[in-house]
Parts: sequence; C-alpha cells; structure tokens
Amino acid sequence: MAEPADEIQILGLECFGHHGVFDFERREGQKFIIDLVIGTDSRKAAATDDLQDTVDYGSLAMAVKTNVERDPVDLIETLAQRIADICLADIRALWVRVTVHKPGAPIEATFKDVTLTITRRQST
Repeated sequence: MAEPADEIQILGLECFGHHGVFDFERREGQKFIIDLVIGTDSRKAAATDDLQDTVDYGSLAMAVKTNVERDPVDLIETLAQRIADICLADIRALWVRVTVHKPGAPIEATFKDVTLTITRRQST
C-alpha cells in the first residue's frame, strides 16, 4: 500500500532568534520564518473527529516557535534539523519538510531571502 499523501502545512511561522555565525547576529537577533509540511494519514482523525488522532498543528507551531527563539546555533542547517526532530517526535508525522527562511542574512548584496529546505522521515 502506498504511503498516504495527506499533508498538514504551517506556512510563514514568524520567529525571532539569535542564530548565526557572526557576533552581531547572536547579539541583535533577527526574524526567521519557518514553513512546515507534515506528511500524515488523516483517515483516523476524519473518522473520529478527535484532535488526539491527528498532528495538533497549533501545539506543534508553538513548540517550533519556542525552540527557534531559544538556544542559538550557528547554522540554519542545525536549526532545520532541530525543527524536524520536534515534528517527528509525534509518531503521526510520517515525514516532514522544513524550510527555514533567513531574510535578514548578512549578505552584501540585494536579495529577497535565503532558505534551506530539508525533508526527514520517521526512523524505522
């Protein structure tokens, strides 16, 4: 049987963090925007109409926001992995795609955004 194609998306979650390799990034902080796409099987939740049978996107969003806003790291790669681990702590999340946006990245050029997207699956 094919893996369910159901997806829960949380897009544009704004967080203020102190991540980066430069001292001023750690000191002053900046906005990070997080996009999450969580693969799940929503059939049980649809049948029971019970929040306990699905990924609670409200609680998940707050957990991710809280995590991004503490414990600074140097790289967005580290931050993205940490977020993926939070999402996959819920066994109903079969996989997750995390995009970390760093629109204020210290680049000496005009640009719109810097992003990193990772996809991770539940360990089997």
